[in-house]
This record gives sequence, structure tokens and C-alpha cells, in this order.
Amino acid sequence: MKIIDTGFDGLILIEPNTFTDTRGSFYESWRDISYKEIGVEDNFLQDNISISKKDILRGLHYQKNQGQLVTVSYGKIFDVVVDIRPESKTYKQYFSIILDASIPMQIYMPPGFAHGFCVLSDSAIVNYKCTQYYDPSQESGVIWNDSEINIKWPIDVPIISDKDSKFNQLG
Repeated sequence: MKIIDTGFDGLILIEPNTFTDTRGSFYESWRDISYKEIGVEDNFLQDNISISKKDILRGLHYQKNQGQLVTVSYGKIFDVVVDIRPESKTYKQYFSIILDASIPMQIYMPPGFAHGFCVLSDSAIVNYKCTQYYDPSQESGVIWNDSEINIKWPIDVPIISDKDSKFNQLG
């Protein structure tokens, strides 16, 4: 697998070894020992799957003390990760990338990052490996259009849930 520097401490972009032939392609989406070798020491406890339609914007979500490994298994998204660690040199900065199921990539974020995405294809399936069980009392978020973070979303009129539209600006 190939590791790509994101410029954010702990945030890792992973390009898995993909094997392609006339039938399609194959890659390992998780092998504990391989990920430990690149610094992902977490014990993942829960897997989640999100299925969304075009122009849906989800986020920016986080759960205290939760790390995630995100993979797109179908479709294409604009993926955003925001550093919400006040002590970090990249606090309130974001990393964004287009994740496309036809070009396998994964992004690992340790605790201290908020995550969101918007769907660019007709639909998308996003898989999350999580280091904590879902706990609504630990869940929070940052408004998707926070003026200080100033994310350059690639869609003009996103479809946002009522819950996500009520998040506040970061700090």
C-alpha cells in the first residue's frame, strides 16, 4: 500500500494495492497488521455504511475520542476532514479530496477531526470503520459552511439534514 502525506499530523491517505484484470479489481480494505505498520494502532469496534444520493452533504460530524477509516465502495464523493484539535498547528484547517470507488483510496483520521462529504455521483456508498461505538451523548458537529474554515464545496445547493443544519461554527 502507498501512504500519501496530507500535511496534518495523524491524518493518513492510503492507496491500497489494487489488482485489476478483465474481471474487475480486488484490494484488501483492512488487514490489521498492515495498518499497524503504517501507524494505525487503533482497535476498530464498529463498521457503518452511509448510502446517499447526488448533492447530499453529510457533516461535519465527530464523536469524542473516535477515529475513523473511510472508504468509498460505490460512487464518488468530495471528502472533507477538519482539524478540531485546539493545540494542533493545523487547527481549523481542512483537508479535502475526491474519493472515487473506481480509484480505491482510504482516509484515516484519528480522534480530533470532524468529517463530512458531499456526493458527486448519482449515489454513493461510504464505509466507516470506527474506533468507538456510536454514542449520541458523545456526538457533535461543525456547521458545513463555517465562515472561518471556509470549505470550498464543489456543489452550489447541497441537500442537508435538519440535524446537520443546526451545528454551530467551530470555537
